[in-house]
Amino acid sequence: MCGIAGIFHCGTPKPVDPVRIERMCDAIAHRGPDGSGVWTERGVGLGHRRLSIIDLEGSPQPMLSADGDAVIVFNGEIYNFKELRRELEGHGAVFRTGGDTEVILAAWQRWGIDCLQRLQGMFAFALYDVKNKELLLARDRLGVKPLFMAPLSDGSMAFASELKGLLAHPLLRRDANPLAVEDYMTWGYIPDHTSILKGVEKLPAGHFRLLKHGQAPAPSREWWDVSFADRHRGKTADLSAELLHHMREGVVSRMDADVPLGAFLSGGVDSSSVVALMSEASRDPVTTCSIGFDVSALDETGYAQTVADLFATDHHSRTVAPDDFQHVDALSHMFDEPFADASALPTWRVCQLAREHVTVALSGDGADEAFAGYRRQVFHAREEQIRSAIPSFLRKPVFGGLGSVWPKADWAPRPLRAKSTFLALAQDGNEGYANALSVIPPKLRFELYSDDLKRQLSDYRAEQPLVAMMRDAPARSGLDRAQYADLKFWLPGDILTKVDRTSMAVSLEAREPLLDHRLIEFGAKLPHKARIRGAQGKWLIKHTMERYLPSNILYRPKQGFVTPIGEWFRGPLASAAQQIAKGGHLAQTGWFDQAALSRIAEDHLSGRSDHGRILWQLMMLDRSIKNLGIAQ
Repeated sequence: MCGIAGIFHCGTPKPVDPVRIERMCDAIAHRGPDGSGVWTERGVGLGHRRLSIIDLEGSPQPMLSADGDAVIVFNGEIYNFKELRRELEGHGAVFRTGGDTEVILAAWQRWGIDCLQRLQGMFAFALYDVKNKELLLARDRLGVKPLFMAPLSDGSMAFASELKGLLAHPLLRRDANPLAVEDYMTWGYIPDHTSILKGVEKLPAGHFRLLKHGQAPAPSREWWDVSFADRHRGKTADLSAELLHHMREGVVSRMDADVPLGAFLSGGVDSSSVVALMSEASRDPVTTCSIGFDVSALDETGYAQTVADLFATDHHSRTVAPDDFQHVDALSHMFDEPFADASALPTWRVCQLAREHVTVALSGDGADEAFAGYRRQVFHAREEQIRSAIPSFLRKPVFGGLGSVWPKADWAPRPLRAKSTFLALAQDGNEGYANALSVIPPKLRFELYSDDLKRQLSDYRAEQPLVAMMRDAPARSGLDRAQYADLKFWLPGDILTKVDRTSMAVSLEAREPLLDHRLIEFGAKLPHKARIRGAQGKWLIKHTMERYLPSNILYRPKQGFVTPIGEWFRGPLASAAQQIAKGGHLAQTGWFDQAALSRIAEDHLSGRSDHGRILWQLMMLDRSIKNLGIAQ
């Protein structure tokens, strides 16, 4: 795992100062503490920070091809590089190293852009074709590895693994993007289609961009997508056997490393499944790590210990105490852009714990999105059944009317929130799911915004891109479209961003075996009953793993990686809530109505409402504004 950065002149090729590349790389040195390198030629410069995982001494970067016609900087792992190497050797390729980086170079020279379809793994890379004077920027299918890009005032394009790499370049403008504020307040993160800074882009998951000297920057192009348009047919036993085959392939392929390797273990279905399959494939005990809370209702370490005992792992556990709130500034610095998923704090903690024992850790991320493991997906599937049974011209007046008069019960479990359910049923299914994903509903968001920000937003609403994505998805049902949205919008924007930044902050490589694209493509074709049965999401995975895991692990209610932020803002973070009410750095932006912020803080501190998540969101935005030095 590594960090990359670079500069490319799209117009007339000009000399590139290697010192600027070095500074961009130094800003992301945490991603690669084991080595660094810079390569420049007129019109292009590539930089790299290395975290050595495979071929520890033999694959320095930037790396030139044997003939000198191509050079690459690469962040990630190609899990099938040995098979590709053998195939390329059959075509006459000669390799000087034992790693995967040189394989990408040879694959490009053999197959061109089609090489992307052959790569199995997580990656973001920049490959300069010296002969054709063009730069390829590419990102893996699901967006496990990030890549930021921005045009500069001298006509060049800069790119880096993290925004802080771009911020190290003196020509990057730091003007805030007001649309991204609306996105952030809606989702709690800034999705891949935008950025907190005007002009900065993220290369979307499963996309590439080809830049050539003397030409205007070409837009990114999609090279992979997941389709829910077809269905598997067959008996449950056959589907289960195929699922297990894909899961084993995903796990075993990600156990190849020349450094110590382990796994995150929460005690949930996904991480427990990964540990079970790792233990099956390993001769030695698997190293496992888990984080717990000193709030018993949120603590899952007992379940993790059950799985650790079952597979005799070398288990390590640590408790996150309430005073962990003191690390919010460090957390904000990790993400650059505002990021309000409070589970980032325990995720960082478990990464710190894992790094004390291993350099690579496997996680269970991805199965909920691909196999319908979220409660919201189960609820959405039920709502879609109701929508299909009632004509659209009746839904809005009936359910909208009920929703308008029913009392609010946001504190209750979702099945008991009749008002929320009625209002969702009054909407189109795509709109209903977008609202289910959002953190703050439109009405409350716009109560918080200043008149000036409302004018800048005009008629833009953050839900619009997601609704459009769901509408155009290669899907057959509402559940398909919901899962497509989770895989393409929520997963790269929230989950994978969280894991990448927190793991890279401690120079730990996190691998996601359940995001093997063959497994994702298999899951997308499953019939509904293999995904959801009754109230059970992710049914086929649970059924398949019954041979490995006990029922109290497989069928207990799902519990997320929750942080007790509501309690923190009435305790040790009470002063932070009061500071939000006074404005802090938020006040300088002019984005928010100060009276509305005060009401949110006061209602939470008094116990009249639970606004812990909104306060956390505002606090992380405040910290990011300070760190980025944003100008309105």
